[in-house]
Amino acid sequence: MNYYVIYDGNCNLCVTLVQLLETLDQGKLFRYVPMQDEQTLSQWEITSTDCQQGMMLIDGNDMERRWQGSNAAEEIGRLLPLGSVFVEAYRALPGMKWAGDRFYEQIRDHRYVLFGKRSQTYESVYCVDDSCKN
Repeated sequence: MNYYVIYDGNCNLCVTLVQLLETLDQGKLFRYVPMQDEQTLSQWEITSTDCQQGMMLIDGNDMERRWQGSNAAEEIGRLLPLGSVFVEAYRALPGMKWAGDRFYEQIRDHRYVLFGKRSQTYESVYCVDDSCKN
């Protein structure tokens, strides 16, 4: 089973988190597409306006199953080994989901100011069609 992580390839924080996920997962579960790859995203009917709402996670077995923003981050966490324990504990704490969603929105909306913008889009070695490994 594969999931597609759509991230901002120009955002320093986003790229650092993708690189961490790459190290943890080694391409077993996740493939990565930068938001700047309009050709791939258009095949999935995802627009740049959609991407403004934050990172996305798409179930490769059912392309209609999609998560976005903090929900995507939580689902990624849930899919990692032992991650569901932490995600369920986080969700069980009163008010944490609401606070987490607001925190995510603030980071999303100010990511370049807070963490900087890359001069070149980062492309993962674990891409959708493995063409990036050449």
